[in-house]
Amino acid sequence: MTTTLTAPRAPTLPRPIAMRLAETEYDRTLTQLRTLQPADWTTATDCPAWDVHAVVSHVVGMAEMSASIPEQVRQMRAASKAGGEFIDALTALQVAKHAHDTPAQLVARFAVVGPRAAKGRRRTPSVVRHRTMPVPQHVGTTTEQWTLGYLVDIILTRDLWMHRVDIARATGRDVQLTAEHDGELVADIVTEWAGRHGRPCTLQLTGPAGGQWTFGTGGTDITEDAVTFCRGLSGRGEPAYDTAVPF
Repeated sequence: MTTTLTAPRAPTLPRPIAMRLAETEYDRTLTQLRTLQPADWTTATDCPAWDVHAVVSHVVGMAEMSASIPEQVRQMRAASKAGGEFIDALTALQVAKHAHDTPAQLVARFAVVGPRAAKGRRRTPSVVRHRTMPVPQHVGTTTEQWTLGYLVDIILTRDLWMHRVDIARATGRDVQLTAEHDGELVADIVTEWAGRHGRPCTLQLTGPAGGQWTFGTGGTDITEDAVTFCRGLSGRGEPAYDTAVPF
């Protein structure tokens, strides 16, 4: 059954923290991209039909959209004209735009546009961030509205983080994780997940990005690796309590 959330979803993470996490995530992604070897770029990822090259093309395209208002308008208009699910059309356009770029060109482009994206997101005015996005979003069985602030402050960083995990898994490398950065991202994801399902539970997430949370009393005890848990919520596995969280 599909339910509809009427109030636009807004960020709950304090903005200075959200912007610090965004800047660090762009830096860590660039560091990761610079380690990729030629054979890595054609390796399949957990994203259907996308190899590493396609994932990075999307990451670059999304950073370009975040860095420039004219580019944001261009991409959103093109995705709207393409029809179908908006987010699928948008990401497909981003991948297509950079499909013929070499790996070196993609890395060089991200090195330029990543810092610009962080700056552009930080400079988004409050009046803009409080506006409701024109296109409803589908999250699991829920159709909901988002504020632009939720997209700018939260989703764009989660998306980048999850694709950093995708690339690490595809190429057989460890993903850089710290409590100070990834732990804060995961904690925000966990809080939203708990609010979405509304059931009592005790959650123990292991690994550098993990932690322990108790919601209510008398609920289920859940123990899982932090990255695996988040992958499940994103659709890359079975989500706990059948509750999706957007990335």
